[in-house]
Amino acid sequence: MIMGAEGFGTKSAISRTYANMGLEEYDKGHPKILSILASVLERTVQKNEKAMKGSKERGVVTVFHGTRSPVLTVQQYIERIFKYSNCSPSCFVVAYVYLERFLNLTDCLLTSLNVHRILITSIVLAVKFVDDDCYNNAYYAKVGGITTAELNKLEMKFLAALDFRLHVSVESFDKYCLQLEKEDNVKLQIDRPIRIFAWGKGMINKDIVSNCSPTVGGYTCRAF
Repeated sequence: MIMGAEGFGTKSAISRTYANMGLEEYDKGHPKILSILASVLERTVQKNEKAMKGSKERGVVTVFHGTRSPVLTVQQYIERIFKYSNCSPSCFVVAYVYLERFLNLTDCLLTSLNVHRILITSIVLAVKFVDDDCYNNAYYAKVGGITTAELNKLEMKFLAALDFRLHVSVESFDKYCLQLEKEDNVKLQIDRPIRIFAWGKGMINKDIVSNCSPTVGGYTCRAF
């Protein structure tokens, strides 16, 4: 059984937000929370990297940093994780809560070199906290395009930064849902979505997990 949004608030106002984000049920395709989260993270990355270009500050390099930006966009990566992890949409809200906690408790800035690793780590922890059923780290590592050893290391570093505090109250969950919904309204005012990472040549085969293999910079995907 998947916990999902029904494990959190039930008031009518927040229930409408849940429905709008596709946390309880959604049409064929992807729940809206995926595109909302991707947009928020991409704008954050763009803002941070723009600020870093105009400053001598380059931010703290952590174990979450790769040597180069992955080919997949943030949205493609989130959709890939959702497709293969079979997790509930609510996990992506909880993952965002964890991600914000991590950034607030460390000197780490979200950039194109670390956003994918921080994402897969926060989502894996959210799945383990929210859903009753989950895969092992070897499976999630393959989905995320990193090695099992690396995911294990990232998970422990992330947990240590959060002091192993993974509980998310109903109030916090609802607050972040409303915050993300507000961000979506901001996105609607933008003429076109912001994209941080370039598409690879050709169409990426996202239907076969084994098409992505770990590399020192993140992961590579074979293309048609």
